[in-house]
Amino acid sequence: FDYGTWGRSPPSKKELTQSYRTLSKTWHPDKNKDKGAKDRFLKINKAYEVLTDKKLRKEYDNMRERPDEYFYKYGSPTIYHYAPKSDTLFVVFVLLLAFNGFTWFAQKQRWQQIADRVVKDAVEGLKAGEGGSTESLELRKKAEAMLKEQKEKEGGSSSNGSEKASLKKSKMKMTKKEMREKENEELRPLIMELVKEINDFGAGFHQPTWRDLLVVRMAKWPMYVASGLVWQTKYLFRRLRKLELNDEERQVLTKRAVGPVAWEAASDADREEMLTRDLWVMDNLELWLEDQEIRQFSKGQQKRINRMRKKEGSKGSKND
Repeated sequence: FDYGTWGRSPPSKKELTQSYRTLSKTWHPDKNKDKGAKDRFLKINKAYEVLTDKKLRKEYDNMRERPDEYFYKYGSPTIYHYAPKSDTLFVVFVLLLAFNGFTWFAQKQRWQQIADRVVKDAVEGLKAGEGGSTESLELRKKAEAMLKEQKEKEGGSSSNGSEKASLKKSKMKMTKKEMREKENEELRPLIMELVKEINDFGAGFHQPTWRDLLVVRMAKWPMYVASGLVWQTKYLFRRLRKLELNDEERQVLTKRAVGPVAWEAASDADREEMLTRDLWVMDNLELWLEDQEIRQFSKGQQKRINRMRKKEGSKGSKND
């Protein structure tokens, strides 16, 4: 393929094919073990492809004398090599492994988020009316019992009276706030150890298990979709017949209204209250959300808000 010596009489396609076969036999990597045989063979294939295609050959003739056009179109005189094909099964395996790791880590972060909040509330000693949860109150109580037991052991082992006296003097110098902060810091490591024993906070905030892997979740998707479609079909059919809501429908509609997290976190008594308030109705849901916000206040604030509500309600009834 000495393109420069062709002159005005370039070879025909037949001559190119004969020359290509001769050269390909000579430089084929299976027959020629030289170091550059493979690259040479690829160049021969590429040259034959260009020279036997009228459009590519015309473009090649035009750009041989116009390198600026070549760089404008192709960017650089790059010779492309065929990359080895990737194993599809291996790629799928690696992707599934990565996605499974991501879902496991995401579930771990969900649990850790709630655990950090519980530890914070327990260390600060927040009560139920101040935003403390059942878990934080229980952890605080257990940690205080453990701390008391530790101090009793330390007090019994230290027989030196001067050490006890110095401890009492240091306590007398501290204010109540400082003593409270000191106690909280002593309780913190105990609470952090105790919270690790809680594997499930409810509402999906649990320690990751094999059930949280993406492969397992994907296997359950068809079942969830099918059961959801069946339930929705039954629900629409009952609405067309104008039947009253049954217990299952009331529970599903309530759970959808308040959200799965609030439903799972609620006690049995709270769930019974939710079911009686028809929370799938927007006005009822707004009132329920207001009540949930009021529950976070202290008892005194709750009483004041309830009085204000009663006054507003009585005024409204008089105006009517």
